[in-house]
Amino acid sequence: MGDQTHNWLIMKNGEVVIGLFQGMFDKNILTFNPGWDSNAQQLTEFTDVRELQRRLKARGVKMISEADESTTGPASFMLVDPDGNMILVDQHV
Repeated sequence: MGDQTHNWLIMKNGEVVIGLFQGMFDKNILTFNPGWDSNAQQLTEFTDVRELQRRLKARGVKMISEADESTTGPASFMLVDPDGNMILVDQHV
């Protein structure tokens, strides 16, 4: 999946998925997609991105960007792990 002419590809081997995005991010980034399985198919049950954000913030995790908790559907938030890696939690449904 992806578009090499636009510098991004998604590769899969079994249940392992890796995305290559040239020039889109300054550093390495880990991405999680609530609502999707490893084949980017919508799940019938999942924890909404806003609930995940609330749980992390309640534990003192600082956000770089936040999902608007007054909305529903697609949203995302970003944080940095203790090693300095960016983490994007990006819900598409």
